[in-house]
Amino acid sequence: MNFHLLFVTWNVDPVFFSVGSFEIRYYGLLWALTFGVGMILFINMIKREGYQEKMFDSIFWFGTLSTIIGARLGHCLFYEPGYYLSHPIEILNLRQGGLASHGAAIGLLIGLWLFSRKNKMPYIWSLDRITLPVSIGGAFVRFGNLLNSEIYGTVTTLPWGFNFVRDAAWYLPVAEGGSGSMPAHPTQIYEALAYIAIFVLLMWMYYKKDLARKRPGLIFGVFLILLFTARFFIEFIKNPQEDFEVGMSLYMGQILSIPFILAGIVILIWALRHKPAVPAKK
Repeated sequence: MNFHLLFVTWNVDPVFFSVGSFEIRYYGLLWALTFGVGMILFINMIKREGYQEKMFDSIFWFGTLSTIIGARLGHCLFYEPGYYLSHPIEILNLRQGGLASHGAAIGLLIGLWLFSRKNKMPYIWSLDRITLPVSIGGAFVRFGNLLNSEIYGTVTTLPWGFNFVRDAAWYLPVAEGGSGSMPAHPTQIYEALAYIAIFVLLMWMYYKKDLARKRPGLIFGVFLILLFTARFFIEFIKNPQEDFEVGMSLYMGQILSIPFILAGIVILIWALRHKPAVPAKK
């Protein structure tokens, strides 16, 4: 990685460790870190609220599996439906990459609904508390994208522009969705910093103000609005992820963010008007 006056040449090997054809990538490690930190946060919340720790095993597996399945299906169906519907077995080929954050969000919502139904817990209880692991986890995943030299932005003259020399698309002309070998916005860092700021705010709302108990739904509503609004606006300076997005007024990530923002507004208004009962401890 070489620093110059007006740009950063980003040439980091995405492989952390390899033996023969077997390799471990930073991206995979950061996904593992996401689940590890999420596990610690949830155990802490469960203990803090006086619930039995066995509840954690249930929510961890519902949350983990649904997130991974949703992220993979989201990429396949939102960004490359033609290919994967014609080659459905390739959906299982995770080594080829392709995980979509909006798909992960949808999968997680379904997984938490199943968890809440199984454990007879209010759905909003799960939604409020999952926001902390998800917001910091989103930052880890974006740093993983940085190490993969992927999902970066448009050409910039700002001094922190990155030359993503390991990505073939970086060399493509701007008209074809590339950067023309010019420095680009490191939007992975922009998003990661936004998610860290959201995480700090949500931690304050949960631990300092106890809003998950006092105003169920408030934390989740704020989370949806802030996270997907940040994603929506940062997309304006991103390069398209797929060929079909070239020339679109709004990219797929922005289109998929709008329903989440609207849902956050509705949930926030509902939370400010209602005070649902606190669930009994299990």
